[in-house]
Amino acid sequence: MSPTENPSPLMTEEEEPGIEDLDLEPEDFGPSVPLRKVPNGDVFEASRAGDLDRLRYLLETGVNVNARDRWDSVALYYACLAGHIAAARLLLESGAICSEHTFDGDRCHYAALNLRIRKLLKAFEARPPPLGPLQGCLRETFLGCLNNRAYLDQAADANIQISVSVCPPSEMASSNHFPPDVVFFVQGRPIEAHRIILSARSPFFKKKFETDWRDRKEVRFSKEKLSYSALYSLIHFFYSDRLEISVDDMEDLVRICKVCKCESLQKILEKELIHQKYAEYKTHRDLDNSQKRFILQGVSLPDQDRLPASLHRILQVSLAKSSFDFETHPDNIGALRISDSVEDLADVCVKVDKRIFRCHQVILASRSEYFRARLSRVNDFHEGKKGLPGHCLPFLEEHDLSAEAFEKMIEYMYTDGLKEIHPNQAEEIFDASSRYLLFPLKRAVADALLPHLETATPSELCHWLISSDMYGVLKIREYCLDLMACNFEAFAETREFRAMLLTLPPPSGDSSLRTTAPSAPGAMMNADQGNLLDDLREKWLEAEGAELDERDESALIFDRRLEMLMEMAEHEKPGSESEE
Repeated sequence: MSPTENPSPLMTEEEEPGIEDLDLEPEDFGPSVPLRKVPNGDVFEASRAGDLDRLRYLLETGVNVNARDRWDSVALYYACLAGHIAAARLLLESGAICSEHTFDGDRCHYAALNLRIRKLLKAFEARPPPLGPLQGCLRETFLGCLNNRAYLDQAADANIQISVSVCPPSEMASSNHFPPDVVFFVQGRPIEAHRIILSARSPFFKKKFETDWRDRKEVRFSKEKLSYSALYSLIHFFYSDRLEISVDDMEDLVRICKVCKCESLQKILEKELIHQKYAEYKTHRDLDNSQKRFILQGVSLPDQDRLPASLHRILQVSLAKSSFDFETHPDNIGALRISDSVEDLADVCVKVDKRIFRCHQVILASRSEYFRARLSRVNDFHEGKKGLPGHCLPFLEEHDLSAEAFEKMIEYMYTDGLKEIHPNQAEEIFDASSRYLLFPLKRAVADALLPHLETATPSELCHWLISSDMYGVLKIREYCLDLMACNFEAFAETREFRAMLLTLPPPSGDSSLRTTAPSAPGAMMNADQGNLLDDLREKWLEAEGAELDERDESALIFDRRLEMLMEMAEHEKPGSESEE
């Protein structure tokens, strides 16, 4: 039986088709119930009415997307029943449970008003929405462990009995992965993991690593009733915030969740099991439970039980123990010792400026190829120790970076977001994101910076346009260009805008003539990022609403206006004849 006929409990990202690839024909777009507004409706009414604004508002305020009404129905069921594909997609992307061959999944498939809804459900079943950067990186680290990947690959065919042998250390060292610091053996089969991830997600694992398993590299479970596949799925969930498990293993997983004290996940699974017990698979009697998958998105859990919040709590403990000046407070050497790292499970120290940060190797290595390369040789590093005792944590030292910028950088690495940022820090972090190969950080900085730009002066906006173009921060670049295009004459009156024009290449439409190529260390060119003035002209034409047959003439008018402004800027330059 092929993997397509019998999907694995955890499909690889490369093998899965995307939701965007829906193969819809014109006849698929059958009629749906007319859309209407329900400004005071609950999540069920909004889904039934197709009111996206109300539905989005309710989900953003924390309404449980998998809540049930008095008829034991979920919101997704009503969206499918009424044929509202946009509402159904929003619910799916917000964590609505809809696994085919499960109670809710079959109800939605059978009740779908038209074929396009069924195709959407099929596409989501094949590949749920992409994971966030944090979840995606940690999932790659988990599957980068050779035994974990071997189980995933062999689980493609449920009829093959999984048999995974432990890879020799030499083979592990040569593979492109970050090594685990603990291995669990269930019925002789290994699951490789990292202490900090498990401790952050489960009070049970945290207590065990602080006590009984503190110095153990291997943990062997003797209970024969412990399900390997259920434990594997749970640990995979700890890394990725996405649970994918066969229905046959759900009862075992509930028992494991109870021991691990994963209460919110346990409650969801228990409710689903109740419905599974009474579900009738009239058209799938030839399928056993091992062929039925249950998919759960992390967004279905309360915020405090998701991966970013769990790692944020660990980060707060680490920062509290990291905040000291090593050179002026030598008595704080004790905080660097391995024996003091139990509470936060820190396994590496990073010295930046005059501060020493307690961090976790697997997080740094998963988020940044730079740190992955450095930490792969961390045992050979002795930089920055300056006579510290040999029983201290591994020690790295970073130069040309402020402690404040590094703290913001690791905040993003642990949580996938930035709560706030001072505009004066933004450029340094843009540079750091390129140097440390942490390019998604630029988007997070841009999101935090945009509110500050709403009150920025024209001079500041000109500065941010040049900086965002140099570092490839498209969100800031587009914001500045849109603002300048819509208020072109107001900007043209400012001396700073005219001076900026002299530093840019003329409008050409030819990217080979671009002279504003990023020069920052590690900065990357973006294929969608063209000549600044070409892009400004296009946005100005859109803002002016120029007709297609008038665009060439309007573009010439814009170019002549630019020439006039640049002539003015030449005369305004210090040392020019007019200035004298």
